[in-house]
Amino acid sequence: MTERPSLVVGPDGMARCAWADGSDDYRAYHDAEWGVAVRGERALYERITLEAFQSGLAWITILRKRPAFRSAFADFDAEVVAAYGPADVERLMQDAAIVRNRRKIDAAITNAQAVLRLREAGGLDELVWSHVPATHQQPASFAEIPAQTPESIALAKALKKAGFAHVGPTTMYAAMQACGLVDDHVAGCFRGAR
Repeated sequence: MTERPSLVVGPDGMARCAWADGSDDYRAYHDAEWGVAVRGERALYERITLEAFQSGLAWITILRKRPAFRSAFADFDAEVVAAYGPADVERLMQDAAIVRNRRKIDAAITNAQAVLRLREAGGLDELVWSHVPATHQQPASFAEIPAQTPESIALAKALKKAGFAHVGPTTMYAAMQACGLVDDHVAGCFRGAR
C-alpha cells in the first residue's frame, strides 16, 4: 500500500500540507490561519468550541459553517453565551446553518461559563498557552503527527478541572495545532517552521 503524500504543490507553485489541497476553503485556512498563534479569550473560546463541534466530522464542515456559528454564538462572546438558557438551546437545535448536536451545544454554553470563571485565575489565554510543549519537532510526514501528546492530555485535564466539557486530549491537540501552540506543517510546506 502506498503512503499518502504529505505535501502537494498547488497551482501557485507553493508546497503545502497535502490536506490543504482538498478545496479553496482548506487552502485559505491552511495558508492564513492554521498554526498561527491565536491569543485572547474570545478567539481561543471560538477555536475550542469549533474543535469540539468538529469531533466526528470533517473540518471542512465546520469551516464552511463558521460564519453561522459566529452568529449563533454571539461572535463567541463568553458573557452572552454563558447566559444562554433552554430556549436558546432549542433555538440552536433548530438552526440548520450550524451542527445541531445537543451535547456540543450544551458544552459550548458550559464552556462559556467556565471561561468567565477562569478570569479570576489568569484567564483562558494563560491556561491554554501554559501548555506549549518545551520542544516540538516539525513532522517530516503525516505519519509523524500524533493524535494527542502529553501536553494535550494535560491541557484537556486542566480545562476539565476548570469546568469545561467536550475537551478531550485529541480535540485539544487539534486546537493546539490550529492555535499555533505546535507547528505541524510538514517539512517542506511553505508555512512551516516560521
